[in-house]
Amino acid sequence: MKIAIFSQVKHYQSLSYIQIILNYLILKEIKVHIEKECFLYLKNEKLEISSNLNCFEKLDSSYDFLISIGGDGTILKSIIFIKELEIPIIGINTGRLGFLTSIKKENIEKSIDQIIKENYSISERSLVSITTFPDVLKKKKQINFALNEVVISRKQTTSMISVNVSLNSEKLTNYWVDGLIISTPTGSTGYSLSCGGPIIDTSCSNLVLTPIAPHNLNSRPLVISDKTQVDLTVKSREDEFLISLDSRILAAPIKTRVIIKKTPFVAKLVMIDKDSFFNRLREKLLWGENNMS
Repeated sequence: MKIAIFSQVKHYQSLSYIQIILNYLILKEIKVHIEKECFLYLKNEKLEISSNLNCFEKLDSSYDFLISIGGDGTILKSIIFIKELEIPIIGINTGRLGFLTSIKKENIEKSIDQIIKENYSISERSLVSITTFPDVLKKKKQINFALNEVVISRKQTTSMISVNVSLNSEKLTNYWVDGLIISTPTGSTGYSLSCGGPIIDTSCSNLVLTPIAPHNLNSRPLVISDKTQVDLTVKSREDEFLISLDSRILAAPIKTRVIIKKTPFVAKLVMIDKDSFFNRLREKLLWGENNMS
């Protein structure tokens, strides 16, 4: 078995858990490769790095899993390394909410044993990609896909922007808003939910368009098929607007055409202990909790 490890090195609370994971994987004689920046940071922090460990800058199909150590943001960054390879991600939560992560930091060794014994399932998650005309992503060397959402928003202005949206070449509407979220089912419990969007079961084949602070109060979130191509342009008093892909933000000139659609590949999240989307709703969002007492 060959496993890649990624963690955001600025999160100091992850260090002790990284050490536990490394020690246990080596004990199990598993080949371990650590992301290069993380690897150098761990050596600088004088963690016990075995001579058997290697580092990686890019992944290939020879890897069986990628272990993401941190919170949901760390998993979102892990996707950048995996791209279309569809390597299963083992999320270990050392952060706060951990809606995407399946392993609690208290259960690391037990959970790794379950995975070695193949006692796990895979949750396939759809992603969305964007294409822009002109191509601002290539110019700024940005990855063009997201697991949670694509967000179109205003830049350096308190004025609303106008987002003209077409679906499969048919005009939908012109949103007067602070921004517009195009979310996957995975992202429906994130920014979209905070802006009044619906929660979508991650097994559904949908996207949701959620306006941010719309001028027209009858502009409500809209659930569409994930086979739909979303085509939009933006008008603003400023010369640029912002495009956010998960946590990655870039500026684009006004009147840039943005096309958003589902990617031909998926993200695979490892699930253990009979974990499920609905179980996470109860656990993370406290559904069914009696807070009246």
